[in-house]
Amino acid sequence: MIEIRIHGRGGQGAVVASRLLAIAFFKEGKWVQSFPTFGAERRGAPVAAFVRADSEPITLRCSIKNPDFLMVLDSTLLRDIDVTAGLKRDGIAVINSDKPVELEGARVAVVDASRIAVELGLGTPAYPLVNTAMVGAFAGATGLVSLSSVEEAIREHVTVKVYENVEAAQRAFEEVVKLWT
Repeated sequence: MIEIRIHGRGGQGAVVASRLLAIAFFKEGKWVQSFPTFGAERRGAPVAAFVRADSEPITLRCSIKNPDFLMVLDSTLLRDIDVTAGLKRDGIAVINSDKPVELEGARVAVVDASRIAVELGLGTPAYPLVNTAMVGAFAGATGLVSLSSVEEAIREHVTVKVYENVEAAQRAFEEVVKLWT
């Protein structure tokens, strides 16, 4: 089973990112779960969402404490909370950042999803909507799900600026940089 924890801030699309990623896995024949957890439900507050994918039915019904993978939609969360808590040894963290990031015990991939979102008019410069770019970056960094499945999920389930969201995923898929060898 693959377990993914997504960290973001309210308004960045972490919950939608978890749904899109789950749908992309489902399109590839996997059994999936996608669910959020909230603290204070307000723009900017830390949010976590979770995805499980497996080739067999998933009977586990709890939050993900020891993920294999992380997606971090806002790099400022790295100083605010311990996003790597419980991350399995040599787990992969895909982080929205315009510069390299080091996380102890994790293999890190970075993409400037905020720049991509702003360039494509997704959200605002102050609050870029980075979810589709990050799902594309996750696909590019991990190879666990195909870009075509991500694109299909976006086309079927995103209702605003569909073309721009697909392009954000494509660009992030191509631009994600793996910081491990």
